[in-house]
Amino acid sequence: MTELRSVAVTTGEPAGIGPEVSLKAAAAVSDPILLIGDRTLLEAEARRLGIAWPLPAHVSIRHVQLRAPAEPGRLDTRNSAYVLDILRAAHEGAAAGEWSAVVTAPVQKSIIIESGVPFTGHTEFFQDLCGVRRVVMMLTSNARTDAMKVALATTHLPIARLSEAITGELLDEVLDTLNTALARDYGLAEPRILVTGLNPHAGENGHMGHEEINTITPALERARSRGIHADGPVPADTAFVPGHWDRYDAVLCMYHDQGLPVLKHVGFAEGVNVTLGLPYIRTSVDHGTALDIAGQGKADDTSMISALRLAHFLSKNRETRMA
Repeated sequence: MTELRSVAVTTGEPAGIGPEVSLKAAAAVSDPILLIGDRTLLEAEARRLGIAWPLPAHVSIRHVQLRAPAEPGRLDTRNSAYVLDILRAAHEGAAAGEWSAVVTAPVQKSIIIESGVPFTGHTEFFQDLCGVRRVVMMLTSNARTDAMKVALATTHLPIARLSEAITGELLDEVLDTLNTALARDYGLAEPRILVTGLNPHAGENGHMGHEEINTITPALERARSRGIHADGPVPADTAFVPGHWDRYDAVLCMYHDQGLPVLKHVGFAEGVNVTLGLPYIRTSVDHGTALDIAGQGKADDTSMISALRLAHFLSKNRETRMA
């Protein structure tokens, strides 16, 4: 049997709960884990949490030096460079095949931007490093294969820009990326995708908007001609009715707040963010840095555990199919 490779965990904003949830989750799972971050910071956090140091044998550390001392709950622009250092280290190791997947703890976008570095988020950062044209953000309610999965055609855009952003070319690429990931990484023979409209009532036959008629429906017809099982567009307010969404392997929503409130209602504590379309597996917690409770030992590591388990599952599937 092939030896199971480590999943690398970027431990996130050092003033937030990233180091805490990373350590807790790594101690709670048995598969190989590599924590990327400042060793002294992680040792101090482990001792504060009562986690034995040195860490268990299945957990190793890739040391990246802090740029300034870190204090729980207090952001420091000097450590923005440190956060980006650990993300680059994770990418480089994954791209070189040193580890099978990357799992990310939360970062504070605002402090990175205040340090003078434009930063939209993990998804776009890894996309740029990998040099890939299209990635898709998908969130799932837990690490089980039958969990609700919501993919997004657009991510962090103002509502006013959605109509112009949702093009036929975009939807072609998103549907191809989503279908490939469901087949290759989730092991689904014939993935089934439900697609929402953009407007209320999916446009009501053009009375509430024409994006469904002019853009979304033609994209779905093209997808079906390529062998993709994609149904819709359906009104977003009925897409998630019990007995409807669960007949599909994923729901593709047109924008961020169309599908994610439903998913977070179903499984906020266990939620996992997955980036589709990268040359390696990347998952993430579905929560922020929680600066208000950093350093207090109160952070819930459930989402990180789910992200670790899903990363191992997806990477095993991908490696099996690419062998």
